[in-house]
Amino acid sequence: MPDKKIICKDCNKEFLFTEGEQLFYKEKGFENEPQRCPDCRKARKQKRNQFRKH
Repeated sequence: MPDKKIICKDCNKEFLFTEGEQLFYKEKGFENEPQRCPDCRKARKQKRNQFRKH
């Protein structure tokens, strides 16, 4: 399974969905590929967690 290039839906930067990540997603039963790059995923998660604390 080769690495896949994906365009982030938030920042439009290209990022790699590596073979290891693909295997992890498959093991967890995730059916969809990531839509955001790691930086945008991290920022979104922090924003979500910040909202929950208030």
